[in-house]
Amino acid sequence: MAVVRERRQLNLRLPLPELSERRPRFPLPLPPSSTAPPSAAAAANNKTSSGVSCNDLEKLHVLGHGNGGTVYKVTHKRTSQVYALKVVHGDSDPLVRRQLFREMEILRRTDSPYIVQCYGIDEKPSGDIAIVMEYMDLGTLDSLCKKFGTFSEEKLAHVARQVLNGLGYLHAHKIIHRDIKPSNLLVNKNMEVKIADFGVSKIMCRTLDACNSYVGTCAYMSPERFDPDTYGGNYNGYAGDIWSLGLTLLELYLGHFPFLQPGQRPDWATLMCAICFGDPPSLPDGVSGEFRSFIQCCLQKESSKRWSASQLLSHPFVAKDVRSDLAKP
Repeated sequence: MAVVRERRQLNLRLPLPELSERRPRFPLPLPPSSTAPPSAAAAANNKTSSGVSCNDLEKLHVLGHGNGGTVYKVTHKRTSQVYALKVVHGDSDPLVRRQLFREMEILRRTDSPYIVQCYGIDEKPSGDIAIVMEYMDLGTLDSLCKKFGTFSEEKLAHVARQVLNGLGYLHAHKIIHRDIKPSNLLVNKNMEVKIADFGVSKIMCRTLDACNSYVGTCAYMSPERFDPDTYGGNYNGYAGDIWSLGLTLLELYLGHFPFLQPGQRPDWATLMCAICFGDPPSLPDGVSGEFRSFIQCCLQKESSKRWSASQLLSHPFVAKDVRSDLAKP
């Protein structure tokens, strides 16, 4: 009698695409002016004492769309202070709403010069939610790289030091970002780099809390998030932010995503195989020993071997930081 052996199945689970990639992006109208006061919950939880109200803001133009919302550049009618206003409508997808409430909770908890500041949250009776945030006039690191070209090591040391300070603050408060990438790091005219977009972040209420692996942008996921069975399903999550930072810096240096060839369009299977089964991306000849060492400390495939944010702040590469002009090529 033949013995039938059960075939072993590889763990090839892949994260679902981001909502913004699955749904068409339609421009949203400018938020209407309203005399209705913010809800009691919003007033009670308003993070700052400045009390910036949407009624005091004048809309200038749209900065961008995505994930069921629109971000506007606005100015305060009395003080002329410029802010960014993020508006998500009440009829948005439930997943978008959950991500927004998570972001609101984290913005209320954080107060760091390396985190984009929140100046007020207004929950309308209609269900619309508006968040008044710090305006970063140079945009994202991604847009700067596309506009001016790749970053030098000196500029990357400046970026790394600030992002590490932000991650150090978040991790000390048991917050994991889970979506560090060039488009989530904002820059202002003072060359300050700040972490933004906490829609998929997680607050670790207990030290041993599990961290959901399948969130965030899959291209920047660490190996243990793609394949938790192989790399350890109960990892603490903080090391995943360090992996993403390493890829981010390397992308800004190379001018393209490190695991792919220039111009290559990524797909989940290619990314999973490259990240989980391939070697970490290599640096070209000519880079300094400090930069090479720093990237290696970030891109260790075993999460336990990656340096923490506090350790990386003492790395010789970060010590090279000089305040260089990121806005010039």
